[in-house]
Amino acid sequence: MKLLHIVASPRGEKSTSVQVADAFLEGLQERGDVEVEVIDLYNQELPAVAGDNIEVKYTLMVGQPIDRAHLESWRQIEALIQHFLSADAYLISVPMWNLGIPYALKYYIDCIVQPGYAFRYDDVGQLVPLVLGKKMLCITSRGGDYSPGGHLNAFDFQEPYLRAIFGLIGITDLTFITAEGMDMPPTRPGNLAAALEAARTLAAGDSWLPPLAASV
Repeated sequence: MKLLHIVASPRGEKSTSVQVADAFLEGLQERGDVEVEVIDLYNQELPAVAGDNIEVKYTLMVGQPIDRAHLESWRQIEALIQHFLSADAYLISVPMWNLGIPYALKYYIDCIVQPGYAFRYDDVGQLVPLVLGKKMLCITSRGGDYSPGGHLNAFDFQEPYLRAIFGLIGITDLTFITAEGMDMPPTRPGNLAAALEAARTLAAGDSWLPPLAASV
């Protein structure tokens, strides 16, 4: 199984979401043949979603072929999309920024969610997802407590957006592990411990075993 770890925090090993993701990966790799590839969005030069490439996007949206003059620039977008699609499963480690996701992850999503690659429209204009049969684990962290039932939950635009955008392209098998209240000293130790334990428990279960290992 090839798992793509998308790191959307600039803090490296100091990042809570990365620490919890590492706990999951350690447990998973102990159990089966898992190839982990990392894309660190803060140390990755992403192609422009402007100029020639934005023109190609709208060309594709109306079902027209790409102009030859735009092909070279578009190949950078295509390479990023193919890299994403080559994975069997995804792990995203992402903090909450200003109630949503960091700009680097949003930019990456804007690069890969393209018509004809991640989705298409059918003859009656209905959107058809194209990224099927894959699973995703989102490990998120927040400074406050945005958990269901809490007074801040209505301001959580992180998890709903990730569920919506990846569900739109066909990734509906999504799991979330969230470290709440990481900037709240009274609750941080217990909540971080709970998130780490949840990550290890998920890795120890059968749902994330590679196909061959799961069938033994």
